Amino acid sequence: MGRLKGKIALITAAAQGIGRATAELFIKEGASVIATDINIELLSTLKGAQIQSLDVTNEEAILELASELKNIDILFNCAGYVHQGTILGCSERAFDISYELNVKSMYKIIKTFLPSMINSKGGSSIINMASVASSVIAVQNRFAYGTTKAAVIGLTKAVAADFIKENIRCNAIAPGTVESPSLQYRMKSLWRL
Repeated sequence: MGRLKGKIALITAAAQGIGRATAELFIKEGASVIATDINIELLSTLKGAQIQSLDVTNEEAILELASELKNIDILFNCAGYVHQGTILGCSERAFDISYELNVKSMYKIIKTFLPSMINSKGGSSIINMASVASSVIAVQNRFAYGTTKAAVIGLTKAVAADFIKENIRCNAIAPGTVESPSLQYRMKSLWRL
């Protein structure tokens, strides 16, 4: 307990699933958590955090949030989208949505918050949600998801290499299947087929 006392953490997609579990754990560990999500109603049930509506694909909203916040110590990019299907069943629009949410949102958020993290000189941490379905392993019917999560791993490694001398750690988490509302939704969708 208390391992994150005095740290300020910004978490995306904190209304449910991995983002919410992380927010709850960070709160228990003493962090001041800024929990963001597009689902403000569900997010409002999270106790002990400052809650903020945020569409991670909206650059203006990201910039506005950054202007309101003090420096942050921890940035957890958790927002993501799991598209199901092969390349043949993936429209260009579905691929663009996957890329926008899974990769480009991280680019926008990191680029916005990284300068203040560097200036704080306190040893900041960026955590990006990747997946084992990426450059780690191939998973059937996860073309867009696996492609974009592989890009997250590349993005993470590039930021880590470029800013380690600035006392910034950048890591990716690459879990396998996780019990979450997202998984339940996908499973129900498959049962309807």
